Amino acid sequence: MTSMRARLLLILLLTTGAVWLSAAAWIYWSTQARVEQVLDARLREAARMVDSLITDHRIEIASAADPIEELDIETMTDEAFSHQLSCQIWSLAGTLVGRSEAAPHERLASSDDGFSQTTIDGQTWRVFTVLNPDRGVQVMVGDNLQVRRSLVNDVMTGTLLPMTLVLPIAGLLIWLSVQRGMRPLDRMASLLGQRHANDLRPVDLPDAPGELRPALDAINGLFGRVAGARDREKSFTAFAAHELKTPLAGLKTQAQIALASNDPEIRRHALEQIAGGVDRSSRLVRQLLDLAAADANVERETVTSANPAAIARDAVQTVATFAARRNVSVEMLCVPEDQVACDRVLATTALRNILENAILHSPVAGSVRLTFTVGDREIRFNVTDAGPGMSKDDLAHARERFYRGANRDEAGSGLGLAIVETIMRRVGGRLMFFNLEGGGFSATLQFPKA
Repeated sequence: MTSMRARLLLILLLTTGAVWLSAAAWIYWSTQARVEQVLDARLREAARMVDSLITDHRIEIASAADPIEELDIETMTDEAFSHQLSCQIWSLAGTLVGRSEAAPHERLASSDDGFSQTTIDGQTWRVFTVLNPDRGVQVMVGDNLQVRRSLVNDVMTGTLLPMTLVLPIAGLLIWLSVQRGMRPLDRMASLLGQRHANDLRPVDLPDAPGELRPALDAINGLFGRVAGARDREKSFTAFAAHELKTPLAGLKTQAQIALASNDPEIRRHALEQIAGGVDRSSRLVRQLLDLAAADANVERETVTSANPAAIARDAVQTVATFAARRNVSVEMLCVPEDQVACDRVLATTALRNILENAILHSPVAGSVRLTFTVGDREIRFNVTDAGPGMSKDDLAHARERFYRGANRDEAGSGLGLAIVETIMRRVGGRLMFFNLEGGGFSATLQFPKA
């Protein structure tokens, strides 16, 4: 069953029906027990009354059973229950001395004293016997159990019939209650269904019940995250278009110069500018792809691990051509053997961007050092260069996308540290950087141990 409304209605109806049946069963058994108790008490009192009349010689033994008939007429006004009690008086010798008009001719009980049950002509009798040895008789007063059952059934019919008639009304009230109770959910569904795809404002239901509030909070949280992701995508697209437009325009200008000039020196210089522009554009495109990959929220079923040596080797090999072109050397010292809890590709991308930034801001013929620090729970990749470092304002904004500081190079795009920050947050690591005393800059990638 897919409908929550139908499921709730069925649960309430079944619960109400179970309660009704339990109440009916309890009323039946309690009524039956109470009727049995009352009628047994009447049997006992009737038998003792007849025995008292016989003992006190206030009536002849043969006619001692007649008051039972009068007792029935006086106490039972319903014709169906008239002549319910039957009385027999037997001598101790086994002779029937007297009986009431409704009493059978066969002996009602075989016991000497107390309650017993006897079946006569297919009918079961409940009998109370009183033994009177002084007068030499047994007084037996009984009633038909079929009449008792009819009495209990009539009581149950009178009780359960109104309850049964109320059941459809109760079902209707339950249905109306469920409809009314589900109205806030219907209203929220209507609000969401009428919304435009670009409308990511929080859903506002001031009178929403407490049970609906977690769902509302989750939906509004999702809207907020989607809105943030869309804003980042718009910002990313705008900045990427702006950053790509400048080098492409430069490439076009240099190509036009090369085509228009007959001077070999001018054409060579223009072609060199075109080659440099292609390199910058290629690096920018690669960084944009790295940033998109880092932003992608791909969930992994298992936590991967990687060797720091492999990560460092891949990153250094990737930047080797770039470093050689800028006449900067890259030194790698003391590679640890422990594993880091990170995807190898992501870790290599982060380290490569740190190395590229260090190479980009290093002086000609300078060097970049890559060292490692092993802690109890983490491994740090430390990259230092002899560049000018960053100002305080640049340090505060360096993690922002497309931010280029005061010492920016024309080859930079302002994406390197933003990519690294995104990757480190994703893998549970940290990016730290600071200016070195006496000049230079240090950036540290802290990865958790595998």
